[in-house]
Amino acid sequence: MNADVLGADYETRTLPLGGDTTATLVRRCAQPAVRGAVLYVHGFADYFFQRHVAEHFTARGFDFYAIDLRAYGRSLRPGQVANYVTDVAEHFEEIDAAVRVIREEDGHRHLVVMGHSTGGLITSLWAHERRSDDVLDALVLNSPWLDLAEPWLLRTVGTALVRGVGRFAPRLVLKPGMGPVYGESIHRDHHGEWDFDTSWKPIEAFPIHAGWLRAIRRAHAQVHRGLDVRVPVLLLRSERSLLHAKRWTPETMTADTVLDVEHMVRWGPGIGNQVTMVSIDGGMHDLFLSAEPVRRRALAEVDEFLDQL
Repeated sequence: MNADVLGADYETRTLPLGGDTTATLVRRCAQPAVRGAVLYVHGFADYFFQRHVAEHFTARGFDFYAIDLRAYGRSLRPGQVANYVTDVAEHFEEIDAAVRVIREEDGHRHLVVMGHSTGGLITSLWAHERRSDDVLDALVLNSPWLDLAEPWLLRTVGTALVRGVGRFAPRLVLKPGMGPVYGESIHRDHHGEWDFDTSWKPIEAFPIHAGWLRAIRRAHAQVHRGLDVRVPVLLLRSERSLLHAKRWTPETMTADTVLDVEHMVRWGPGIGNQVTMVSIDGGMHDLFLSAEPVRRRALAEVDEFLDQL
C-alpha cells in the first residue's frame, strides 16, 4: 500500500488488469475492524474523495475500501479515453480483484458493497453474476442508475440508434458532457461544500461516447429483465428529481438533478428478493454529498440496515 492524496489515514494499491490497464484500491482502516469491510464503487465521471463517508464507517468498526475503476480518477492513464468501456462487465475484473484483497489478504469474513449511480448499476450486475460465490453479505445502492433519464422516445427509439452507432462507431462522441448544474451544486468553488479534483471529476463530466452508452443500455436491459441478487439490498434515493435544469438554482440542492427517481422505484425491486427501498427528502443525486442533515439521515439509514444483518 502507498500513501494516498486524501491524507495520512488513507492508503492506495494498484490492481493490475489486462494489458496496461489498472484500477486503484483505496483503504482506510478501522481501529479495530470488528464488523468486516465496506467496498465503495463510484459513479460516472467520478472517483473516491468522500473522506466523511470513510470516516463514518471506520468509526463503526468497518475497514473502508473504495475502488477507482479503470480509466477513472487515480486509475486514469495518459492516452486512455476517460471512463470508457464497451461492456459494463469489464468492471467486474477490478471488483473481483478488490474482493480478493479484502477477503483473502486482509482476512475479512464480512463484506458490504456500496455503489453510487453508475456504480450502483455495475455492482447490482456484479452481485447477480457472483450470486453463488458467497463473497458478499449485503449491497447498498445510493441513487443507482437503472434507466435512461430521458423521455420515452429517447429511451426506446434513441436506444435502438445507440445500439447500432455504438457497435460500428464506438468512439463517436454523442454529448460533450452532462451540463454544469450538478457539478456546481457540489463543488465548493461554486455552490457546494466539497473539494475534488476537477481533472478527475469535471464540473460538466466527461464526453459521452456511443460505445459506452450502448454498454449502459445493454446493462439497463438486463436489470429490466430482473436480477437474482441473493443478499439483502438497500436502495436509497432522493424523494424527487429535477431533470434537465439549464442552470443552478437553490432548488437543485434538494433534488436528484441527474437521474429519475421513479426509475429506481420501478426497477429497484427486481434486483433481488430482499430489497429495501428508502427515499430521502431533500437528497441530491449523491445522497452522501447532500446538505448535512440530509446526508446524516442517509447514513443513518445505512447504519440501521447493516445493524439488522
